[in-house]
Amino acid sequence: MRFFDIFSLTPTPNTICGAQPRTRSLAAAAAAAAAAATLRLGASGLALASAALITQAHASDLPGQGRSVQPVQTSVSEETFQTLIVVKALEQLGYKVLPIQETEYASGYMALANGDASFTAVNWQPLHNDFYANAGGDDKFFRVGTYVDNSAQGYLIDKKTAEQYNITNLGQLSDPEIAKLFDANGDGKADLTGCTPGWGCEPVIEHQLDAFGLRESVSHNQGNYAALMSDTITRYQQGQPILYYTWTPYWVSGVLVPGKDVVWLEVPFTSLPGEQKAIDSMLPNGKNYGFPLNHMSIVANKEFAAANPAAAKLFAIMKLPIDDVSAQNLRMQQGEKSSADIARHADAWIAAHQSTFDGWIEQAKQAAQQ
Repeated sequence: MRFFDIFSLTPTPNTICGAQPRTRSLAAAAAAAAAAATLRLGASGLALASAALITQAHASDLPGQGRSVQPVQTSVSEETFQTLIVVKALEQLGYKVLPIQETEYASGYMALANGDASFTAVNWQPLHNDFYANAGGDDKFFRVGTYVDNSAQGYLIDKKTAEQYNITNLGQLSDPEIAKLFDANGDGKADLTGCTPGWGCEPVIEHQLDAFGLRESVSHNQGNYAALMSDTITRYQQGQPILYYTWTPYWVSGVLVPGKDVVWLEVPFTSLPGEQKAIDSMLPNGKNYGFPLNHMSIVANKEFAAANPAAAKLFAIMKLPIDDVSAQNLRMQQGEKSSADIARHADAWIAAHQSTFDGWIEQAKQAAQQ
C-alpha cells in the first residue's frame, strides 16, 4: 500500500477508566482515597518515581534536548510536506522545532547564512545555484546528500495543438503564426504561463526568451503561479490551446498529464544564465527541455550543523521519493490543503515508511556519540 492511500488514518481514541461507583457514601469514598494515597507513598509510589526518572533520563539522552531549530521555506504551501517530515524527525531527536518561517528564496538563503534560520528542505540544484552562491556558498552552508531526486522542469503545450500543427520545439514560437495560436488576450503574442517573480525559474525563462529569439512573439505572464495555472487549466478544459512552464514534483502534471493531455517542448539549444551557464540541459533520454534534471537537498546553516552532528547526519541521509511528493501535492490541489491535512499527510508517510524513518533517527543518534 502506498502512503497516500492511508491518509485517512485517525488516532486511537483515549480510553477513560477507573471510575468509582457512585453508591458509596462520602465517608467511604474519603477513606478509600486516604488508603490509596498511603499506598501511593509505598511501593507503587517508588515505581512511579522510578519511571519518571527513567523518562527524564531518556529525554536528556536525546541529542537535541534543550536546543531549538528554525526551519524556513517559501509561501508555496506544497513545500510544507517535505519540510514537515524533516521537522518530525528532528523532534524525535529531542529538538524544539519552531514554527516554519516563510520568505522568498533569496531572503531565505540570506537568513540561513546569517544564522536567523537553521535549515531549508527545498534547495534546488542547480536551479538555486545563484541564490546559494550569492548568500555565501559553502562557506556559509552545510549541504550533503540528496533529499528529492530527478526533478524535471520545462515548457509544455496541449497535445491537440501540438499534433495539429506539428509543434515540438519552443523555438517554433518565433513564427508569429505559431505564436498567436497561444494568444489568450488578443495581443497577437503567445501567452506563456510562467514563473512567480523571485523564483529560480524566473531568470532562466527570461534568459531563454532572449536566447531563443522569442521576446517579440511570447509574453511571459507572471504572478501567483497556482492562480495562473488554474486559469490555464480552465482554458484547456474549454478546448483552447495552452502554453505553460511547470516542474516536478508538483500537482500540475497530475491534472495535465504529459503524453496524454499535454506534451513537453524541446528547446533549440542549451542556454542557461548565471551559475548554471556551464551546465548542459540535455537529459539522459536525449531530450533537451531547457532545464537540467534537478535534485533537492536539505541546506543548513554551517555553524548550526557543526554544533549539531545529529541534525547534520539526518539532513545528509533523508530521502523522499519524488512520486510521493507529487501525490501529496495533488491531494492538496484536490482540497486537502489545510495545515491539519498536511500534517496528517506527513504522519501517514512516516507510518508507511516507519522502519526507514526509525533508521534515520538511529543513525543520527549514533552520529551525536562519535
